[in-house]
Amino acid sequence: MYKKNNTGSLKVTSFSPYRLNVLLALLTWCIWWLYTCPDSWSRIQCHWPVSVTMIFGSIIAGATSEGGGAIAFPVFTKILQIPANDAKIFSLAIQSVGMLAASIAIVMMRVKVLWRVITWVSLGGILGMLIGSFFLAPVLAPTMIRMLFTVLAVSLALTLFFLNAGFRLSNAAMPEISLKEVSILLIVGVLGGTVSSLVGTGIDMVCFSVLVLLFRVCESVATPTSVILMAINSLMGVLLHLFVLGGINVQVQAYWLASVPVVVVGAPLGAYFCSRMHHLHIRYVLIALIFIELFSSLWILDFDVPLIIFSVSLLILCSSLMIWMSKIKTYVS
Repeated sequence: MYKKNNTGSLKVTSFSPYRLNVLLALLTWCIWWLYTCPDSWSRIQCHWPVSVTMIFGSIIAGATSEGGGAIAFPVFTKILQIPANDAKIFSLAIQSVGMLAASIAIVMMRVKVLWRVITWVSLGGILGMLIGSFFLAPVLAPTMIRMLFTVLAVSLALTLFFLNAGFRLSNAAMPEISLKEVSILLIVGVLGGTVSSLVGTGIDMVCFSVLVLLFRVCESVATPTSVILMAINSLMGVLLHLFVLGGINVQVQAYWLASVPVVVVGAPLGAYFCSRMHHLHIRYVLIALIFIELFSSLWILDFDVPLIIFSVSLLILCSSLMIWMSKIKTYVS
């Protein structure tokens, strides 16, 4: 973009983040319309519950440490009765668009993020994605995968409760990264990538919890960092399914096409809202959503003995880790 300076000559000025996001949205809509024409509207009309779900999912994805799959996965599996595997693949696919758009907005708005954290956790996430996709997904029952997501969400709620209780966040950046910190971040990536390979989201929530509880990084930095991290992990997951795991079925593609026009706007809007909202309001929204997720799981799922043992054991493990990290004072400045 050009404008005149005081001398009357032209100088180059950069596009504002908002103009760039509008241009990206328009470009995406044009590509989507050309691909789906002449039945573009029918794509949305046939799967309008999916589109409506992702209006909220994309805004949450851009504004918080939860990916859009955190809304899509429970709604798809519990309300729309979509198989858990399809819901997982859809979550990865739609986040690769929505959270990528949110990531571009974050970068263009020059929001501070931790690039070294993103690098190391993403590398671990590749291994975790492979472990979950090849070894765990084929053997875990769908109900266990659903409860895995619920327990992960409850663990995030516990993190938020710590923050609401006056937990001190003293670091605006990561402490100096040595071999110890690199090892922790790689483990976080493996665990988060494994979860994401099963439910379509998770590495963002795991990383956010570790950043704020263990490394005491402030939310305003940990949240956008987790958004970009989930965008990268989602792209990895989509590529894995496209080129290694047999592709993406027609039904999931239909859901994806019904949601793309929505998320390419909703996710950047979420990133904008996050930069303007008070952190307490964001916490309350997340905690409310997590409680709805928990109660819906307890109400809808049929709990047998193996599922009860799995859920309780996982909840105890995750909660213990959260409490343990909150007690460590190594990174308190």
